[in-house]
Amino acid sequence: MLRDDLRTLWTEPRPPDAPARVWRDWALLGAGLGGVVLEAALREDVVWRPVAVVLAVWLCVLPLWRRTRPLAMVVLAFGSVILLQVASLVAAPSEPVGLNTGAIVLVLVYALPRWGSGREIVLGGAVILGAFAMSAVTDDTPAAEQVGGFVFLFLPGLIGAAVRFLATARERQLEKVRSREREQLARELHDTVAHHVSAMVIIAQAGRVLAGTDPAAAVEALEGVEEEGARTLEEMRAMVAALRDRGTGAELAPPAGVADLERLVRTPGGRLRVDLGLDGELESLPPAVDAAVYRIVQESVTNAMRHAVNATEVVVRVTAERHKVRVSVRDNGQRTGRGRDGYGLAGLRERAALLGGKLQAGPGADQGWHVEAELPRGRTESGVHPRPTR
Repeated sequence: MLRDDLRTLWTEPRPPDAPARVWRDWALLGAGLGGVVLEAALREDVVWRPVAVVLAVWLCVLPLWRRTRPLAMVVLAFGSVILLQVASLVAAPSEPVGLNTGAIVLVLVYALPRWGSGREIVLGGAVILGAFAMSAVTDDTPAAEQVGGFVFLFLPGLIGAAVRFLATARERQLEKVRSREREQLARELHDTVAHHVSAMVIIAQAGRVLAGTDPAAAVEALEGVEEEGARTLEEMRAMVAALRDRGTGAELAPPAGVADLERLVRTPGGRLRVDLGLDGELESLPPAVDAAVYRIVQESVTNAMRHAVNATEVVVRVTAERHKVRVSVRDNGQRTGRGRDGYGLAGLRERAALLGGKLQAGPGADQGWHVEAELPRGRTESGVHPRPTR
């Protein structure tokens, strides 16, 4: 068990999409260099002042690459510290060499488990531990202080590992949400396409029966329609069967759509008044778009019911244009930042993107929370045809 855990740690890859440099890096560099200048100018007990200043500047510059090259920065920083400790051990100065600003290396200790691979974490941890051991040998400090220094040195690493774990857990949860949304969309597409293809097969079979007196070309065309329809239905069933979880039965009820919004917003027990407005030709939307509109309104209204602070009304507008459908859901609660941007909205963004549209959510300019979606109208790339008018 322990061997497997160590092997897993050793082969752990780096986290994806690590930012190369952000504004905080330059702020940290400026603060570090400012600290070096002040400490070098004001402290009188600095030993080997030029060496100490150069080392401190060097340690302030290295964090600029702490995310993209965490192991290299740890080796350069703590390797320099080890060399200085060896020089101090040989020359035996009266006081420790270095500036207090060198504590900026704790940022590298944090970045190593946060952005490094498993192999880099192990090797970098060994270098840090070696630097601490060298410091314990060269500095004449009590054991209790050495234990405190050890905890102080490795605490940022524990924090970095915890932050990485939380970020990974959230990303996995988001991926599960996206996967569920894809599966639900695939089921809806399957049910709709299966309905139309089944009808096509039946019509083609009937055409073969009635085409006894028609030209042979008509019979051959009907045979082609039947064959193609049966093949499409079989491939679609196989694709959705692979997407569905084992043991999960198919949902026989048709997915809810725009026609069900009136019933949705008039569900008793809600604490907010919902103002629903439907505009344009919404009866012949493609089934996937029809279901997506319902899901966007459902999730947005549910979020407003649960989280809108001091809200009294939710305004829902669904507008059908020639080539697109716009959905807008806004509440009049207090403006509370991005507190409601959770997993449900992540799934809706995934669904909108799969349909070729987009969805944006965030606090309004003056009040409340706004959800704006834009979905393409008409036949989609997946081959979905419009649903007959209800």
